Amino acid sequence: MTKTRRIGHILGWTTLAAGVTTAATVLAVREMLKPGRDFDGKVVAITGGSRGLGLALAREFGRRGARLALCARNGAELETAKQRLRKVAPDCFTQVCDVSDRAQVEKFLGAVRQHFGPIDVLVNNAGVIQVGPLENQKLEDFEQTMAVNFWGAVYSTFAVLPEMRRRGSGHIVNISSIGGKVAIPHLLPYSASKFALTGFSQGLATELHGSGVKVTTVWPGLMRTGSQFQAEFKGQHEKEFAWFLLGSSTPLTSMKAERAASQIVNATKRGQRELIIGWQAEMLSRIHGALPELTGAALAQVNRLLPNASGTDTGMKKGRDSESLATRNPITASNRFAAKRLNERHG
Repeated sequence: MTKTRRIGHILGWTTLAAGVTTAATVLAVREMLKPGRDFDGKVVAITGGSRGLGLALAREFGRRGARLALCARNGAELETAKQRLRKVAPDCFTQVCDVSDRAQVEKFLGAVRQHFGPIDVLVNNAGVIQVGPLENQKLEDFEQTMAVNFWGAVYSTFAVLPEMRRRGSGHIVNISSIGGKVAIPHLLPYSASKFALTGFSQGLATELHGSGVKVTTVWPGLMRTGSQFQAEFKGQHEKEFAWFLLGSSTPLTSMKAERAASQIVNATKRGQRELIIGWQAEMLSRIHGALPELTGAALAQVNRLLPNASGTDTGMKKGRDSESLATRNPITASNRFAAKRLNERHG
């Protein structure tokens, strides 16, 4: 064998060995990074768990070994969610519950304890959202939104907290919104309720520090959950729905729900105190914290571009009833697919 051929053989085998080693390394790293069953046997209760982000969270916690308990107001949607979660959580517990009713919340969480035992993680995810100018909102809209988005979380927290404190362990995850850090025009009832939840959650984390009970406050930006079809719209319904759906449909302005769910579960695993989801939300929060006058002026300009109030009309329509040809386009396809995937819409 000539010297050149020997060198060629050596280089060939060296290259092959390097390739095998690299492939093995990549597989090993992937295996290390792949989420394990880090919630194995833990009882995780999720309010508003039948669809949208709640369902994505349930699937992610279930994949990691959690025993799931879900509540929502719609029994049929809960049953559908339960069937979709069979592979990751065959013993998923569900119960119809309106979180704005304290007695129903206590009944649900009591039933979870009876079924599974002590609750390890409570995720306060249930929420409603109304979109439209202030002129078309009623006081009842603010009351309803506060009852679900704020009081629902308070009721659930108070129902699990005494036992968690006695055990010296437990975790409460409160799903707020970037709208709970920066008030967004045409979302006033929603922002007010999420600001209240933010204050409650941050204060709770401070007072429970050192008790063994952890609190995580989550501020998601726009997500492709399909929840836009369940949101409530006022004023010029079709136009309000159009801007809201379009803004939450592109990868540039929003995040896939499953990715957001993975980040939330990871933050829960780490015991992280605060989590902002999405670079857009992170940037808006930082700019607003440093230059609130600038963001206020910018959002005032945004408000001028949004649809005007529709006279004295305070009627409400669901997003699914506010569609038009303008919103049935390739840009919004990702959100329409998400709506079917995450039980927000059927057919």
